[in-house]
Amino acid sequence: MAARARFVHNRRAADEDDSDEEEALSSSDDGGGDEEEEEMEAEGSEEEEEEEPAARASSSSSAAAAAAGRGGRKGPITISLKKVCKVCKKTGHEAGFKGAVYIDCPMKPCFLCKMPGHTTLTCPHRVAMEHGVIPAPRRNTNTSLDYVFQSQVKGKISMVKPRFLVPNQLECGNIKFHQRRVTCLEFHPTKNNVLLSGDKKGLLGIWDYVKLHEKITYDSVHSCILNSMKFDTANDGVLYTASSDGTISSTDLDTGIGSPLLNLNPDGWSGPSTWRMIYGMDLNTEKGLLLVADSFGFLYLLDRRSKERIGQPILIHKKGSKVTGLHCNPAQPEVLLSSGNDHFARIWDTRKLDPKSALASLAHGRVVNSGYFSPRSGNKIMTTCQDNRIRVWDYIFGNLESPSREIVHSHDFNRHLTPFKAEWDPKDYSETVAVIGRYISENYNGVALHPIDFIDTSTGKLLAEVMDPDITTISPVNKLHPQDDILATGSSRSIFIWKPKNEVDPTEERTSQKVKEYVYGSGSHKKPNGKHDNSSDDDSDGGGGKGKKAKKTRFTHTAKGKGKSKA
Repeated sequence: MAARARFVHNRRAADEDDSDEEEALSSSDDGGGDEEEEEMEAEGSEEEEEEEPAARASSSSSAAAAAAGRGGRKGPITISLKKVCKVCKKTGHEAGFKGAVYIDCPMKPCFLCKMPGHTTLTCPHRVAMEHGVIPAPRRNTNTSLDYVFQSQVKGKISMVKPRFLVPNQLECGNIKFHQRRVTCLEFHPTKNNVLLSGDKKGLLGIWDYVKLHEKITYDSVHSCILNSMKFDTANDGVLYTASSDGTISSTDLDTGIGSPLLNLNPDGWSGPSTWRMIYGMDLNTEKGLLLVADSFGFLYLLDRRSKERIGQPILIHKKGSKVTGLHCNPAQPEVLLSSGNDHFARIWDTRKLDPKSALASLAHGRVVNSGYFSPRSGNKIMTTCQDNRIRVWDYIFGNLESPSREIVHSHDFNRHLTPFKAEWDPKDYSETVAVIGRYISENYNGVALHPIDFIDTSTGKLLAEVMDPDITTISPVNKLHPQDDILATGSSRSIFIWKPKNEVDPTEERTSQKVKEYVYGSGSHKKPNGKHDNSSDDDSDGGGGKGKKAKKTRFTHTAKGKGKSKA
């Protein structure tokens, strides 16, 4: 029976690996497994046998003696189905989901704050994110950079904080617009209602969310994950894209034709040890430079006008480590912030780059998913780290040895998923509001949902949590509109638009409540055998082949539906 239980467990584990990644994640929030109780019982029987070898040996000898006395017939075998915790393998408690609530193992550190002594369910940071967060005082400095900032930059920043409206109502959605999970989002700089999205397959999508049906996809702009998008400031019809296929492409949004600017794998695939992927990319608008960084720790400079590489690549993070993001300071574009999986974020002056010329190295506990300067003054830094911490530095000209504050937030995932990145609200003149998706699910009327959090980075306080019962998958990709009170969300293969809830009389709201509108995209196309194209979502960052000619697909006769989504 023990052997059969092991077989059932392995088969179910294999089925989980083949299932959609977000569905699996939504049932394994706290890092534990998500097998059913029957599997726990089966594992319990196996552990019981392993923990009592002496008793098992005694039982076997007794059975053998009984069998010999009965003429060689084997005696009965008894297996105890005593339940044990599948995390620590001890009795007296269980770990796993009970309805929409996950019960954590009390013998391991809290998954959220990483501290022992309590479980994730009772973690004080889960009740109040600002728990233990003390706003740091301003560090007084008298450096020349500080005086330059005060005289040239601060005077241009409005000190009047606008009214903060939370886009907390789901307005519309494009269900399964992509064939693979959404990896990045970007609003068009001049066409307010147009949203661009990239996915794991390398597909580029363009969607007018006001007209709903006006959407275009350009297939094979890249051959795998589209990691970053930036608009050409001189021509908003040109988009720069970076991909895990090791290329930078300049794509004409009208035709979908991309011209390669950089190819780090000209000889094609020859194994993971040589395959270079590009995650970080940003544009220095003053110098016309395109800055990109690869998965081996090197930075490349490209002239946007001549489309040629400038100089040799420069090692900015530990050799062989992935640079996860780049961001130029909005007030001083020559100042660059890089983040990497070597557990550091670093500040550079691009006018004098050298492997050992970092202006500052900001240490983190684990992989740094992202790092951003504040959007107006560039005077602050916010990073997102895999150790469930959002770190904020209030003053880049002060002491950067330690952050001004660390905010505990749930974004440490244990399976393949687009990394969570806390991003500033570009409309917030006070440079305090940030948005980020949440990994650990919460129980809302018996349904496990993963909210999107708005955080006050000056105090660590949770300003708002946005969720909808129609969206049961995780939303790791979020982008706030630069002018309007609109939030765009990428959840699995779908994208959604949120707007502030109208403040009307409750009786009027009941009579004239607006129904959410959904439109169905390309992800539902089927092969002749009835299966979805590219339905598998296994996360293979590198791989294959050179880019094909862009294929353009228009959707003009897509039916509009109303009701629940199945993202």
